[in-house]
Amino acid sequence: MKNWSTNTKNLKKNKEKYAIWKLEQLVNFGLGKKKIKKSELKKYWKVIDIDPFKRKFLALFTK
Repeated sequence: MKNWSTNTKNLKKNKEKYAIWKLEQLVNFGLGKKKIKKSELKKYWKVIDIDPFKRKFLALFTK
């Protein structure tokens, strides 16, 4: 994943913050060829900042 606005080298030092950031990026800006792990989505569901409509849609698959 390419990102010009975030220093991912520093972010990768904190695994949890990086995982949350990566999930938010994938959901909000597109998956491309990547897939989201259902277990990761469930784990960080309450802390990720995503579009409310996308959250509603993804909630159907996380139950």
